[in-house]
Amino acid sequence: MKKINHTCDLKSCFLCKRCLPEWLPAVDANRKTFHYKKGELIFEEGEAVKGIYFVYSGKVKVHKKWGEEKELIIRFAQKGDILGHRGLGHNVYYPISATAIEPVQVCYIDLNFFQSALKVNYEFIYQLLLFFADELQESERKMRNLAHMQVKGRIAQALLALQDKFGVTANGFIDVSLSRQDLASFAGTTYETVFRIINEFTEEQLIRTEGKSIALMDAHKLKELTRESEGQSQKSITD
Repeated sequence: MKKINHTCDLKSCFLCKRCLPEWLPAVDANRKTFHYKKGELIFEEGEAVKGIYFVYSGKVKVHKKWGEEKELIIRFAQKGDILGHRGLGHNVYYPISATAIEPVQVCYIDLNFFQSALKVNYEFIYQLLLFFADELQESERKMRNLAHMQVKGRIAQALLALQDKFGVTANGFIDVSLSRQDLASFAGTTYETVFRIINEFTEEQLIRTEGKSIALMDAHKLKELTRESEGQSQKSITD
């Protein structure tokens, strides 16, 4: 981590876009800007919450311990997104970790000032509440899929979610470079399984790969795979 001069434009992040215009000078006076290298930990699960982070540039994985040596990637964050909010509440410890998957710049707001912002900016509170609700629904869906969806459907769903989150490059590849291990952690499976199924998807011309980059060639078929897996899971539950 390296503290750098402010680069934030005070209009791109989750807080700045939703707080009162009159509050922006206070944000400007209380923010700090940090740079993280690829692979660097921004905060760690179990660490005391001291502040909230807003991504200004780069991409971040938000992950949680899953067994002794495994991790589960909960979500990804990019420019404009908030990090560390899961540590809010009475038990002020981060229940997850955040790691840069490419060079990242964040704006950091200490917890006391963030709580002051909540008391003043009602639109921000409302939008944060909606964000929490959406994130909770997505987490519940992910946990259900981990328990019941077949792994092929989970990997298809992970690829679709990544494209929806990050978009595509001019060459048609999903605009994020992930290791196969990170893809496995996002889909809730093993590296070996991801490697095998990615090869199957490639042979079936559902995707094409170039190094770590993946392009979806048949998103419709991938969506069908997720629906088939969900249908089979529902049948197994009711049988």
